Amino acid sequence: MKREQWGSRAGFILAAVGSAIGLGNIWRFPYMAYENGGGAFLVPYLIAMLAAGIPFMILDFSLGHKYREAAPGTLGKLMPRLEILGWFQVLIAAVIAVYYVAVIGWAISYFGFSFTQSWGEDANSYFFSEYLKLGDNSPLSLGSLQMHIVLPLMLAWGITYAALVTGVKGGIERFGKIMIPILFLMVVGLTLRVLMLPGAVDGVNWLFQPDFSALTNPKVWSAAFGQIFFTLSVGFAIMIAYSSYLPEKSDINNNAFMTVLINCGFSMLAGVMIFAVLGYMAAQQGVPLNEVVSSGVGLAFITIPTAINLLPAPWLLGPLFFGALVVAGVSSHISIMEAITSAFMDKTGWSRKKTATVICSAGAIISLLFATNGGLLLLDVVDYFINNIAILGSCLIQLLVVGWILKPATFREYTNERSDFAIGRWWDVCIRFVSSAFLVAIVGTNLVTATTENYGGYSDMAIMVCGWGVLAAMVVIAVALSRRSSDSALAMEAQ
Repeated sequence: MKREQWGSRAGFILAAVGSAIGLGNIWRFPYMAYENGGGAFLVPYLIAMLAAGIPFMILDFSLGHKYREAAPGTLGKLMPRLEILGWFQVLIAAVIAVYYVAVIGWAISYFGFSFTQSWGEDANSYFFSEYLKLGDNSPLSLGSLQMHIVLPLMLAWGITYAALVTGVKGGIERFGKIMIPILFLMVVGLTLRVLMLPGAVDGVNWLFQPDFSALTNPKVWSAAFGQIFFTLSVGFAIMIAYSSYLPEKSDINNNAFMTVLINCGFSMLAGVMIFAVLGYMAAQQGVPLNEVVSSGVGLAFITIPTAINLLPAPWLLGPLFFGALVVAGVSSHISIMEAITSAFMDKTGWSRKKTATVICSAGAIISLLFATNGGLLLLDVVDYFINNIAILGSCLIQLLVVGWILKPATFREYTNERSDFAIGRWWDVCIRFVSSAFLVAIVGTNLVTATTENYGGYSDMAIMVCGWGVLAAMVVIAVALSRRSSDSALAMEAQ
C-alpha cells in the first residue's frame, strides 16, 4: 500500500506544531516558570530546548522519514527487540488520548459557560461540586457517568474521528492549516487586550522576575528538561508517525527547528497571557499575586474563570480563552490518535477508515471512565505516572540505543543529506551525553519518588492499580503486540 504524504511543507509544520501545542503550553509552562525561578527558568529552559528538544525532534523526524513506518515498525527496523518500545510508545499515546479528551470536554463545556459566566461567583465550588460532581477521594471510586461531561467528550471524539478518517492531506493537514493560525490569532488578541489592564504588567514582571539562585538547584534543571520533553510530543510515537508521511525531498533539520521554536515561543506567549490576567486579578482583589496562582486544571477551570468574572467584556474574553483551550486540545488529540491509527494500519493492513473507526470507538468507550464522579482523580494518578515515568523512560531508552548502541553520526548524515543546512557533531554529543545524562537523573529521581511516596496522598491500592498497574499492563500488551508481529512475519516467510 502506497504511504500517504503531506500536501505541503507548511501543512506538515502546522500539524506538527498543532501536536506539540496543547493544553500544557497554556497552563503548565507558566506555572513551571513561576515555581522555578521566574525569568531565571528561561536559562535552563532554552538550554534544554537546544540540547534536548531540537536534537530529539531531529531524531524522531529522521527515523520516521527514513523507515516510512509508525513507531513500532520504525524502531523494530533499528533493532528487532525495539519494536516493543515502539508499541509501548503507541500505548502511551493511547492512554493519554483517553484521558486528555476528558479535559477537552471540560474546555468545550466551559466555552459555552463563558458567554454568560455560568460558573457564578465561586468557580472552585462550581467546578468540583456542580460540574465534576467529584466523589470520594479515591480514583477507585468512580461513581456514575455524568452526561453533561459525556456529551462534550463525545463531540471532541467526533471532531478527531472526522480529521483522521479523511486522511493525512485531506483531514489532518487541512485542520491544522485552519485551526493553528486561528489559535495563534486568538491567543495574540487575548494577550494584547489583557496587557492593557491595570496590574497586568506587574503580573508579567512577577513571572519573569529572575531568581538566579534557582540555577544552582538541580530540580530547576530537571523541571526545564522535563517540560521540554513534555511539551514537544516526543517519545510517544507522534512525531515518528507524522514524519513517515513526509515526501522524499524534505528539509528535516529545518522542519525540526521550526517546530520546536514555534512551540516554545507559543509557551512564552501563553505565559505572558496567563500572568497578565493573574496580575489584573490580584490588583482587583487587593492581594499578592502568589495568592491567586494555582497549577494544572485549577489554573484553567478555577483561577481563570474567577479572573474572567473581573475582566471587562467577559462575554468576549472568556470565549476567546476557552476557545483557544479547545483548539489547542483538539489539535493535540488528533495527532495523538494519528500515532495510534498509523501503527495499527501498518500492522493490520486495514484501510484508514476501518482502523480509525475501530480505534476511535474503543477509545471513546474507555474514555467514559473519566466522565464519572471519580474521573478527575483517576486522571490525576494516570497522568502522573504516564508523564513522569512512561514518557521520560521511553525517551531515555530511545536515546541510549541511538547514542550508545547504534551510531548517532549515521542519522546525522542522513538528515544533512536532505536538509538545507547541516547539523554538526554537537548533535551527537547532545544525543549521547547531554540529553541522556539529564534523563537518567530525572527518570531516576522520579522512580525513587514514585516508589517511596504515594503521589497525591492516594491509597496504596489506588497507586498500585491506577499507576503501576497501568504501566505494567502497557508493557505486557506491548510485548504481546510485538510478538504477534514477529509471528506474522515468520508465517509470511514460510509461505
